[in-house]
Amino acid sequence: MKWKLTGRYLLSVVLVVVLVIFSNIILGIALLVAQSTFDSPLFQERETSPEQFTRRFQKEIIINKHGVTITEKGQKELVKKKAWIQILDENGKEIYSFEVPATIKKKYTPSEMIQMYKYKEVGVNTVVYIGEKKKNGLQLSYLIGIENRDLNRYIISYNNRDILIATKIGMAILLIDILIALLIGYLFSKRLTQPLNKLIEDIKKLANHEFEHHTESRGLYKNVFDHLNHLSDQLKVCERERKKLDAMREEWIANISHDIKTPLSSIQGYAEMIKDPDYDFTLDEMREYAGIIEVKSLYIKEVMEDLNLTTRLKNKELSLNKKAVNIVAFLRKIVIDLLNDPKYADRDIQFHVNQETIMVEIDEILFRRAINNLIYNAIVHNEHNVKIIVSVEKDEYTNIMIKDNGKGIKKEELDRIFDRYYRGTNTGAAHRGSGLGMAIANDIIKVHDGSILIHSEVGYGTTIDILI
Repeated sequence: MKWKLTGRYLLSVVLVVVLVIFSNIILGIALLVAQSTFDSPLFQERETSPEQFTRRFQKEIIINKHGVTITEKGQKELVKKKAWIQILDENGKEIYSFEVPATIKKKYTPSEMIQMYKYKEVGVNTVVYIGEKKKNGLQLSYLIGIENRDLNRYIISYNNRDILIATKIGMAILLIDILIALLIGYLFSKRLTQPLNKLIEDIKKLANHEFEHHTESRGLYKNVFDHLNHLSDQLKVCERERKKLDAMREEWIANISHDIKTPLSSIQGYAEMIKDPDYDFTLDEMREYAGIIEVKSLYIKEVMEDLNLTTRLKNKELSLNKKAVNIVAFLRKIVIDLLNDPKYADRDIQFHVNQETIMVEIDEILFRRAINNLIYNAIVHNEHNVKIIVSVEKDEYTNIMIKDNGKGIKKEELDRIFDRYYRGTNTGAAHRGSGLGMAIANDIIKVHDGSILIHSEVGYGTTIDILI
């Protein structure tokens, strides 16, 4: 999603950055003050600050009757810190020194000592700190100079009234900035929430099946509204297809109900006739009626089996029992069995093949059902003299072709030929069955990881290609 950069958005970002920088500066100053004040510095682990080092160094100064000196430990610490020490008497005169540069004075007035402490006038990289040692009535001063280019000290003079005024002004400015930030945040959030509210309203419309409404795509959420409009179009198409499918299913159910009711009426009628004692049927008549009842019962059974099979295929609840089969012998037997049926013995059904062994892994029962449905369709929907050719060849895929020179299929029917509930049925010979034959065949081929293509032209016949 692309974000639109506006002046308000940029101003709010700048304001937030300024506030963060200001907060970081205050925090940094506080940390530095804490480091200089407390005995445990924040940034120097276990290292004493120069002020603390200078104050504590009085312990290393020794005063006795022989004079003034420092301990060996003190000398080592001074060497480690690259520091020197100069001990002065009460008059500011040097009475002891260690590692003191040659340029350092031997006597200081009080003002000179203050000048040295405040303004760092001894060496470029040397900072001087002042300490005091009292013992036996003596009050000695000592200077410790530390050479460290990263070490600096600045003396700041300020007026409490000026600090108070500056604080009030700063608080006023900060308060104004906060108000401005809140105002900008409110305006910017309003710009963000308005499209979101619109988005929620549009989603509610989709939930209520209102698919005709389109929202103009612009601004921050342009891509979101584009996708929402696309979703609306897709749902509209799905709703149209669902209604069409519902209409087809209702028509199909009505036809199936009629087709089941008709043979049931025949079964019931013949059963009542046979049961009625007023009728005296011969054995041949009873066998004839029993045959009719059997045929009608088998028809109902086939319809129920088709319904069960198409439901299981649709819901992918059918487990396949695949095994390697010579598809040439398999198809040849289907054609022979069909021609051995007295109803189709005089039909022109041919089988062509260019090799005798093509091994394919299939579920024999289901695959036989699919091929029978396709060939049976070519028989019952064409004239008696239609020529049907069944062939198989092996290339990159195994290609099974069922071709006829019959009536052909119209394009509008061809697009829906594999749809469930597309056609109604009746008990006539030309349309016997559930009307789910083509849908079942298509589903069986698909569960075998294959595809089925159908080409037809009215007046020239139909060709079905199955690729496995």
